Amino acid sequence: MPMKEMYIRNIIFGVTDSLVSTVGFLAGISASGVTKEIIILTGLVYTFVEAFSMAAGSFLSEDYAEAYKDVNKISNNKPFFAAIAMFVSYVLVSIIPIIPYFFFVPKSALWISIAFSLSALFIAGASVAKISKIKPVKHALKMVFLGGIAIIIGVIVGKIIKIG
Repeated sequence: MPMKEMYIRNIIFGVTDSLVSTVGFLAGISASGVTKEIIILTGLVYTFVEAFSMAAGSFLSEDYAEAYKDVNKISNNKPFFAAIAMFVSYVLVSIIPIIPYFFFVPKSALWISIAFSLSALFIAGASVAKISKIKPVKHALKMVFLGGIAIIIGVIVGKIIKIG
């Protein structure tokens, strides 16, 4: 697989996964009634741990795919740089749903975080679709829908396992 395609695939995966999982995670934590500081701390810890996990998964899957394609010619550089692309895109985009918690009380921050994240998912979905030459609005709405499901799951779990 060409390196450019590998990077794009990992960046798109990192961007969409970070938005969907981080906003869902933060919605659940926020709905549980914890303090703003705990929401920020858990959001940042989650971001870096999940970003590394995704990068490791990307590296291993790309490395194995390369090895499978050509047992005698294994290049660890492409999978390594794809993993870096995954990590960086995941961390940078995960900041979008966390930012409101620095400036607003948790209840307001939750709604702003959701709005920012769903907007970013729409933009990411439309951008990817435009690059791929498929219907931008349909693809963008699909990403927003899936992100919305993650938010609903996070809120339900947070409400069920409410602290305090």
